[in-house]
Amino acid sequence: MTEFARPVTLDRLPPGETVHDIAAEPGERAALARRFTLLALDRLAARVRLTRLEGGLVRLAAELSADVVQECVVSLEPVASRVEDGFTLLYGEGREDAGEAVVSGEAELVEPAAGGVIDIGEAVAQQLSLALDPFPRAAGVAAPTSPELDTVRSPFAVLSRWKEKG
Repeated sequence: MTEFARPVTLDRLPPGETVHDIAAEPGERAALARRFTLLALDRLAARVRLTRLEGGLVRLAAELSADVVQECVVSLEPVASRVEDGFTLLYGEGREDAGEAVVSGEAELVEPAAGGVIDIGEAVAQQLSLALDPFPRAAGVAAPTSPELDTVRSPFAVLSRWKEKG
């Protein structure tokens, strides 16, 4: 079971578009913070639109917003930030394996809808993990430097020095 489960049964979706406004509860946010190694996840909300397409496909389009606290990679101080991100996914209704489909003239990866159910909460959680800053830094904290790195102008300069030693 996922920390932020919001399953939607595809055969119950009406034709056209449906909108789902979802928000993580305190316990769900705490579990997601542990999963993504966050100091805190103070808010996670999303507006998810599901649209039926031809051929049993369903498009998920979502905008997520989150307030997160990460650890600075240099000083280990808390770094608070807001994450705003939009994304789309394509699901194949009743498909057990992923594939590609051509929709709107472009090939798109089709995610499987296992058992005819998609978990829109898990989709939002996964996208949040991708949208997080991989190297958060506290304000005013610079990256560590090395005297050797300061003198190197090109990665190829290092290789040429190595070749001269050989």
